[in-house]
Parts: sequence; C-alpha cells; structure tokens
Amino acid sequence: MHTKTLVVAGGGAAGFFCAVNAARMNPALRVILLEKSTKLLAKVKISGGGRCNLTHQCDSITEMVKCYPRGGSFLKKAFHHFFTADTIAWFSNRGVSLVAEEDGRMFPATNSSQTIIHCLLEEAEKFSVEIRMNTGVQGIKKKGHQWDVETSNGIIAADFICIATGGFTKSEHFNWLLSTGHTLVSPLPSLFTFNLLDKSITRLMGVSVDNAQVKIAGTKLSETGSLLITHWGLSGHAVLRLSAWGARYLAEKDYNFEVLVNWCPKYNETSLLPVLALMRSENASQKIRNRNNFGLPARLWEYLLGCAGIGAEIRWADLPARQQNSLAKVICSSVFSMKGKTTFKEEFVTAGGISLQDIDPNSMQSKLQEGLFFAGEIMDVDGITGGYNFQHAWTSGYLAAQTICSKAP
Repeated sequence: MHTKTLVVAGGGAAGFFCAVNAARMNPALRVILLEKSTKLLAKVKISGGGRCNLTHQCDSITEMVKCYPRGGSFLKKAFHHFFTADTIAWFSNRGVSLVAEEDGRMFPATNSSQTIIHCLLEEAEKFSVEIRMNTGVQGIKKKGHQWDVETSNGIIAADFICIATGGFTKSEHFNWLLSTGHTLVSPLPSLFTFNLLDKSITRLMGVSVDNAQVKIAGTKLSETGSLLITHWGLSGHAVLRLSAWGARYLAEKDYNFEVLVNWCPKYNETSLLPVLALMRSENASQKIRNRNNFGLPARLWEYLLGCAGIGAEIRWADLPARQQNSLAKVICSSVFSMKGKTTFKEEFVTAGGISLQDIDPNSMQSKLQEGLFFAGEIMDVDGITGGYNFQHAWTSGYLAAQTICSKAP
C-alpha cells in the first residue's frame, strides 16, 4: 500500500531520473510522471546527433562548474552529492557502458541515444512508475500538507511535487509556478548560431575549421573550438558556447553585433607576419592559393586571400608587403557583422528560470514551499555544449528523489 504520492511534472531527463530513483529508493512511494506531449525523453533522443552526450569526463567539480554560464556556484554544492562518476556508475550498473571522446564528451558505447531511453524506461517499469502522457500541469496549490496538482486531465493530490518541465521560452509560461511565491529570472535563448548580415562567406557552407577563436567585438567574450560555416552564418562548438556565455548581452543588443574570427588562434597579427615572410621565401615560385601552411580548407584559404585583395595567380615571391599585412589581419581578425540568431534545435536550452535563491542546492527543495522540488532546466542553470546540461539534469533529479525519499515514510 502506498503511503505517500510524488508527482513529477515533465518526462525529460531530469524528470525521469527523479521518478525512477524515487520509486527505486522507496517502493512504498507512489510515483506519477506527467508528460504534456506524446513523447518521452525527446531531448535525450536527439542529443549528440542521436548518440546522446549524457555527461562530460571530468572528476573536478571546480573545473566542471566553469562550464555553466549560469548556476555554477549552485552546482558546486549539488555536485558534491551526485557527480559525473556517479552518473557513469549509475548507468554502468544497469548495463550501459559509457565511452569518452577526446574532447571529454561521453556517449553510450552503442553510440545510440535509444540505449539511454531504453534503460530509463526499463527502470520506470521495474519500479512501477505511473507514466501519464498528454497530461500537462496547469497549476499547483497547497492544500494543508499536500498539493493539488491541476492537470489537463483533472486534479491529482500529491505529498511531493517535482517540477522538471524543462525551460520555458516566455515569462508568462511560468505564471502557474509564480503563484507559489517564487522569483523568475527572465528566460532567454542560449546555445544558438549566428546569422550573418553579409552573406558572401556563406557560399562556403559546409566548410569547417577544427580550431578557431571567435570573439564578440567590444567584450571579453571569446571561445575557441570548431567553427562551421552554414548557409545562414556561423555555427560549431565555438559559436554555440559563445552564445551561452553571451546570452544576456546579445539579447540586450537585439542580436546585432560584430564577431572577430581568428582562423589560426596560435598566432596574432604580429606573430603571424614573420611566418608569412618565411613562407614567402620558402615557397617563392608557388602560387599563394596552392600553398597554405595553416591546415585551412582550400576553399576558405581562397576566400581569405580574396578578402586580402590577393589574386588567384599571384606567387609568394610577388606578394607586396601591404597585402601580406592584410592577409595577416584577415587570418587573425576577420570581422563579421551579425544580425539575428538561429536556434540550434538539438542542443537548445534556456537561460533563466526559477531563481536559484529560492532553491536549496543540497536537496533541490524550494526554500519557500515544503514538498516542492525542482530539477533540470526549469531552474536558472544552463551549461555549454558537451554533456553539461544533462549532468545537471541527472544531479538535480537524483537529489530531489533522495530528499523526497528521506521525507516519505
């Protein structure tokens, strides 16, 4: 016989992790998982191109929290209770081994997100989690020591409720939650790509550079990593991470800003000049377009030469000093004007959410309302790409479950 009821709002990573762990830790607890749509674990399915980048290989909490533009201090406390090694062990104990790539991203060894989905669904079935689809939460009200959870399919009485609905893009979508007295940090998009005003470089769509430095002009915001040219502008890890760190600044600018790209970040304009001078002497008889020592894609190299005013037939020996200086500037500091953004649907997250001042990082319980918990992106926490947002989901979901079970007889 069930003595207490937990309602989890949201069938994503955080909600599922809270539900399955609570049901496992306390078999006497009735656990009801509500999902407003027809799909469970939708982000898990598409993450990492369908491979699911579910955490990052990092054993230092201090280093890990540096990858969260918002919520790092909060997670520093939470991660002491459930961290990356715990995530790896949790899935490993259920037959899912994880593999780390060179950049630290971790995926299931099967390279399929379906492995993670199957594991969580199996756990839910094993511990009798009640899953109700097409059931969205419309409001919650305290009724004595319990909660009335108002859903699209009626009211559910709960002793505990965990809000794991993911991030909302508009402030008004939080209204049903704010009635409980919590503060909202205005939601904004994070992890988006940049739209170019001048489309000349977009004819190189599909060209990528493994290691480029991207800066937002007039700020200290800078990221180094892969850079991809798309038909609308610039994407890749460097851009996505930069959008996360600059989310609020770029919103204030209405997404009109300038970006500086260094295609060879091991050099700056000054240190590159002697390198070009050496190339000039060593490759004197060769056409410049046929020879670049920077590992840049041929199409991009030709584009950069054009930007520096260097014709296709010019040999290294005939390169005037003025154009050599222009080439150094173009390689190390290409300027692009941006106007607008494009949501990177696979990795999209929201900056903002329920203020962390209202939530206990050690338990995920509301400081204002007994029995109310939060997990995942509904809180004002967001990470850069690389498995960081999923780790936050696992940690917050687990801590909420653990605390609820400690309170339920």
